[in-house]
Amino acid sequence: MTHSEGHDSQPTARTTLPLFPLHTVALPGVHLPLHIFEPRYRQLTIDLVTEVVPERLFGVAAIRNPTIDEVDELAHVHAVGCAVRLREARRLPDGRFDIVTTGHRRFRLLELDTESAPYLRATVTWLDDEPLPVGSEETVARLADVGRAAHRRYCSVAWQSGGWQSPPQDTEPALLAYLLASDCLLPLADRQELLEERNPLRRLRLAHRLLTREATFVSELRAVPPPQHEIPETLLRPNLN
Repeated sequence: MTHSEGHDSQPTARTTLPLFPLHTVALPGVHLPLHIFEPRYRQLTIDLVTEVVPERLFGVAAIRNPTIDEVDELAHVHAVGCAVRLREARRLPDGRFDIVTTGHRRFRLLELDTESAPYLRATVTWLDDEPLPVGSEETVARLADVGRAAHRRYCSVAWQSGGWQSPPQDTEPALLAYLLASDCLLPLADRQELLEERNPLRRLRLAHRLLTREATFVSELRAVPPPQHEIPETLLRPNLN
């Protein structure tokens, strides 16, 4: 059965991706480790490793309601998701996989195909950022500085071990907000808002606001969450096993 969103009027070219609905939000440029145990997603992993799926890309869409166990219609997931690329796959003796993916590019869901493959497939259009305004370099630099400062404040109170790093100085403005926010244990709704924001300046402002808020919460509650994207070095090697 194929379900259609039915209200997309953009002339953007469509493409088809395998779709993995999750109770989390994938962000461009951010690592997302996954433990694969369901048979259909084991098959997806095999198809990614063997490049049956082009470019080792699949889509991740956040499930709207935590009580939903089976996604079979568009209303069950957020309309904007992120394609991720498989970087590493480690097969376990019982057939499960531990994999690492990296967020690649945002998309809007148009149709959901529940029949043509063992796993879900989706028809999507890509979503790109609005262009930065001419002469916005100073604004970008200022927002990057305050965003990095908020990131340092959050990490200094949330990670008592000090085992965190700021994003590289040459990080593109379009990716910086995602990387700053990836170290923070944000609610799904906040991560989804970041994903859907297509204006890089507003996204940096949003990341600053969220990090500042969360740093205050952590300080007041004296709770120390673990790093969300702490991935062993062995899983970040470029070759698939």
